[in-house]
Parts: sequence; structure tokens; C-alpha cells
Amino acid sequence: MASEFKKKAFWRAIIAEFLAMSIFVFISIGAALGMNFPVAQNQTTTREQDIVKVSLAFGLAIATMAQSVGHISGAHLNPAVTLGCLLSCQISILKAVMYIVAQCLGAVVATAILSGITSQIDKNSLGLNGLSEGVSAGQGLGIEIIVTFQLVLCVLAVTDKRRTDISGSVPLAIGLSVALGHLIAIDYTGCGMNPARSFGSAVITRNFAHHWIFWVGPMIGGAAAALIYDFILAPRTSDLTDRVKVWTRGVEEYELDGDDNARVEMKPK
Repeated sequence: MASEFKKKAFWRAIIAEFLAMSIFVFISIGAALGMNFPVAQNQTTTREQDIVKVSLAFGLAIATMAQSVGHISGAHLNPAVTLGCLLSCQISILKAVMYIVAQCLGAVVATAILSGITSQIDKNSLGLNGLSEGVSAGQGLGIEIIVTFQLVLCVLAVTDKRRTDISGSVPLAIGLSVALGHLIAIDYTGCGMNPARSFGSAVITRNFAHHWIFWVGPMIGGAAAALIYDFILAPRTSDLTDRVKVWTRGVEEYELDGDDNARVEMKPK
């Protein structure tokens, strides 16, 4: 782990996760809040939130950020995706922890900026996730597990380097998966398939009611997707020893254009 910690590529990846997460949260939550922004000239004072618009904002923002920083950090932008990649032996434990910290900090910073910009909105929730009327904690948890499962399964499938049949846009596929999850879950929980995004809103509003659902659900969904993909749908040949090496030392890297900007290979050191 110490050798990985000293590499410039490692820290570039952490910064990329922080910046991309900040932009993603600003765009996506900003789109949701904008539907209720009191601008009379635009006739938005009484307009109800458009779920399709918000879902597309989340999906397109993820696709754009994945295209922008995917070559630097892999553009996880979600602790559940990071956990899935960790269990799939694509990153080390150290990098996974640092990614999640960077993602949470990025979400908090972006939500804080939005709090200042949208301070005029009455009872501004800043995209806070919660259970809709009549939805129990168990039901909300189940929804978050399912929508995150399909997202992480999509991420692992479209980024699998063993595949030769993918000809379309990988970032767009992931973005559509995010949009799909929001189309399903917004009416029930506000869609908390991204724990870091939920964390940013909870911190700035100081409201952690049912917040555990938006960590436990996505993490279970992400872990389940990784284990099912890696051991049932597309089994890998790596044994436990190789997996432990990846988790503790990182993955094999090669230089890009003479620099130490690493691309990930799925072989242990």
C-alpha cells in the first residue's frame, strides 16, 4: 500500500474523484432544485418537479463525468461502485477508502455551494433523500438495493476488459443505468443509489433521518452485483492469493506517454 500511496497517479485519481463528484452533484441536485426555483418570469413558482428531467440530469451528468475523468480514476463517483470494483479486484483497499472519502467531500462541497445559490427556496431540502408517505424502511431499503444492483452490474459488465463485443459508449451506458434507477426510485425514496450524494445533502441540512438506508441499501446492492458477476455470470480465474495481493498492493500498471498516469490491468503485482 505504501508504494501506491507515493505515486502521482494515485493522487491524481483521488483529485479526479473529488472534482467530478462535485460537478456531478452540483448539476444533478441543481436540476432538481431548479424546478421549484421562484422565478416568476419562467413560470416555475408552482410547477411540480419533473421526474424525467431530474433523472436525465443525473444520468447525463454521470455520463459526462465518466467521459471526462474515466481515464484518470475510472470515474466511480459512487461508494457502491467503488465497493463493487474493490470486490471485483480492480482497486486496492487503500484506493477504495480514499475514493469514498473524496466522493463524500465532493458531495458536501457541491451541496454547500447549492445551499448558498438556492437560499431563496422555501424549505429547501437540497435533494435530501427520504421515505415517501406509506413507504416503510424495509421497502425503501429493498428499492435502493435493487436500483444499485443494476447500476453496479452495468458498470462491471461494460468495463470488463475481457469483452470484445462492446462497440457503443461505455459512459453513456452507465449514465442510462443511473437515469433508469432514478426513474424507478424517485417516487419512493428520492433515489439514494449514491451514498455520497445522499451524505452531502444530509450533512448540509443536518438531517440524518433514515440516512442509514442510503448507505446500507446501495452497499448491499453493489456488493451483491460484484459477487454475482465475478463468481457466477463471468467467473475470473484469480485465486484468493491473487485477490489479496490486489487488495493490498494495487494492480499492475503501465506508463502512458512516458508518464506515471496509470491504466488498470487486472493482474496482481
